Amino acid sequence: QAQLVESGGGLVQAGGSLRLSCAASGRTFSRYAMGWFRQAPGKEREIVAAITWSSSTHYADSAKGRFTISRDNAKNTVYLQMNSLKPEDTAVYYCAGRFDYLGGTTYVRENEYNYWGQGTQVTVSS
Repeated sequence: QAQLVESGGGLVQAGGSLRLSCAASGRTFSRYAMGWFRQAPGKEREIVAAITWSSSTHYADSAKGRFTISRDNAKNTVYLQMNSLKPEDTAVYYCAGRFDYLGGTTYVRENEYNYWGQGTQVTVSS
């Protein structure tokens, strides 16, 4: 089983940047598909970005052009670089993962992931 631990959240002004990190335990991280989700108060959790173990990516429309998902398999870590942040990006951000034997698929639904982190709060002030 994998354990995921997010870090890097915080308070930032609109237009600023943050980089979230998700450190994973386990020896098979390099074969995990990973995703970042977020949940704002009163809203459902939604996909932000996803990455295959071969580093193909998918972005929600709200993230395109501003956010970048990446991974470092040597460090068992996936990142979410967030630039040009807006108040509407305020949410708890969650890292998610699943073993993906074949690879090549970016998973965008919550129920496609087996492992979740505890979440990290991102607050963007106007």
